This record gives sequence, structure tokens and C-alpha cells, in this order.
Amino acid sequence: MDEIRLIIPCQLPSMNEIINACKGHWGSYRSIKSEYEGAVAAAARSNKVPEFESIELEIIYFREDKRTDPDNISAGKKVLLDGLVAAGVIQNDGWKQVKKFKETWKIDKGNPRTEVIIRGRLRGE
Repeated sequence: MDEIRLIIPCQLPSMNEIINACKGHWGSYRSIKSEYEGAVAAAARSNKVPEFESIELEIIYFREDKRTDPDNISAGKKVLLDGLVAAGVIQNDGWKQVKKFKETWKIDKGNPRTEVIIRGRLRGE
């Protein structure tokens, strides 16, 4: 099993941010999803993350503070997976490709980010 560590230099959107976007203008959710999906894809491309057949993810959410509940923070994995698909790391984010999640929440006031350890079988191996 191969392993790659990917650092996304931002906090992914929480469920509350997603809901608030949906309550606003009809295009707001598309905008927020596109922004964060793009950040994930850019990080994957710049770090030359290879293409995997299937993956297990260990996600570490580094937040500025504890004001957001863990269940709200976990909603960020939606844009995380969509960004990995956009970057070509996985072909799809379905059951065949995504096998497992492990999530952890930590505080880093000076450097909020999302770190992802991708474990899996490389495509073509």
C-alpha cells in the first residue's frame, strides 16, 4: 500500500458555511464548492500526487479555534473528494474508490489547514 501526505493550505468549508451559502444567492454554493475544490486540486497537482485505484483517507483538520463542531467540520470531505477527482488522483469518489475515512480535529491558530494522508493502491500496479 502506497502512502502520500497532502497539505491543503486552508480550512475546508464547514456544514454551516455550506448551508448559509445555500440560503443566500442560488449560485453561492456552486461558488464556495468550486473555490475549495480548486484549492484541493491545486494542492494535489503541485505536489504531484499520483493516481490511485482506491484510497483510504486519514484527514486532520487544523482549525483556528474550537468554535465549529466536529460534525460540521467533517462536511469538508465532500469538497476534498471532489478536488481529488478533479486532480485525477481518483477516477470517482464512489464506493469502489473510497474505502475508509479516519478524521481528527486539532487547533493551530497560526496555520489553519487540512492535512490528508492518502493510502492505497496506485493505478496500474
